[in-house]
Amino acid sequence: MAKDQLLCGIDIGGSKIRTVIAERDTENGTLNVIGVGMSDSHGIRKGNIVDINETIKNISQALEAAERMAGESVDSVFLSISGNHLKAIPSKGVVAISGQEIVQEDVERVIEAAQTLPLPMNRIIVRVVPRLFTIDNQEGVKHPVGMSGIRLEVDAEIITGVGPIVKNIEKCIHQIGVDIDDFIPAPLAAADAVLSKRQKELGVISVNIGLSSTSVAVYEEGVLLHVAVLPIGGENVTNDIAIGLRTSIDVAEKLKIEYGSCSTQDVSELEDIDLSLISQVDTHRVSKRQLLEIIEARYHEIFSLVREELEKIDRDGKLPAGAILTGSAIKIPGCIEIARNVLGLPAQIGFPHEIEGIVDRIDDPSFATMLGLISMGNKTHHGKAFSFRSFQVGKMFKGVGTFFKRLLP
Repeated sequence: MAKDQLLCGIDIGGSKIRTVIAERDTENGTLNVIGVGMSDSHGIRKGNIVDINETIKNISQALEAAERMAGESVDSVFLSISGNHLKAIPSKGVVAISGQEIVQEDVERVIEAAQTLPLPMNRIIVRVVPRLFTIDNQEGVKHPVGMSGIRLEVDAEIITGVGPIVKNIEKCIHQIGVDIDDFIPAPLAAADAVLSKRQKELGVISVNIGLSSTSVAVYEEGVLLHVAVLPIGGENVTNDIAIGLRTSIDVAEKLKIEYGSCSTQDVSELEDIDLSLISQVDTHRVSKRQLLEIIEARYHEIFSLVREELEKIDRDGKLPAGAILTGSAIKIPGCIEIARNVLGLPAQIGFPHEIEGIVDRIDDPSFATMLGLISMGNKTHHGKAFSFRSFQVGKMFKGVGTFFKRLLP
């Protein structure tokens, strides 16, 4: 198969590194997943690389596993960028139209104009998401190419990240011998994988709860309204359990997985758990009700922070399509109910859609970001949607990864 028909996405998370390889049907543009790989993420902490050699090793393991399953090798990847260092800034750009009809070059110029905003020295633009355009006095234009006017304006969302963090991740990818097609913010990738066009039109929020952070993306009338990354996630729940019940972190994680729930209903105050059944170190008994109260309190805080993000944009309780939840941390019992109660919105678990192939391996909310990478890559790199990145790290160093790959044994 031709290399340009293969797409590969690598989601670098705080607990796992997930890789997917898909082949693109050249006739209808659909994606067929042919390879999936996963490894533990030991070199990442809160979205930052703390051990670059370990991170390179873990990424390489996940990529090699996907390549073995697919029976194909890849030369370039779509890469997620995540962590609470990501910040979104609204911006506007205005340009004069050189001709009577707007062309693609005019759109690119106005988006470049939207990027002329002051940023701290260590912060760089990761992605620019155009929301709506205005032609003269006509507002709410989604696709201006081909329309007539003399003044073009764009309302855009500028997603920025800390430069050294992005550069370190880029270095890890090039060291394993592949190039970067594109950096895609994890909140956008997760949303793209699970949200339908109709949900985006009605108004919806995508909530992805990861290990160390929770990301949200809000859409309405088909356009992105708001993006945010909150510095709280599944590991905070585990830490709370360890402190509250005086156990080790490993035992706290086992308690969360085996006995955890976001609801204390129907649990007696006398019911307890014998830790000797799951640990050789911690052998005392703990209250199951206390365990669930700890978990419930932290999840209540997470969704309360999500609700605050909706209040900032005046969408609190005003999204008809509700909340779509993804991430491994949302599979705990009672999570959907507490999301409904706190957010005041309908809520459901989001599963990846419009992806074919080895579906049984990927039909899980924790794979949303990984699959969103190839989905967005397929759209933006094959003419189905307009995308613009001012931070051209992948293009600047195109060929660097393959150069390293030739040096590998």
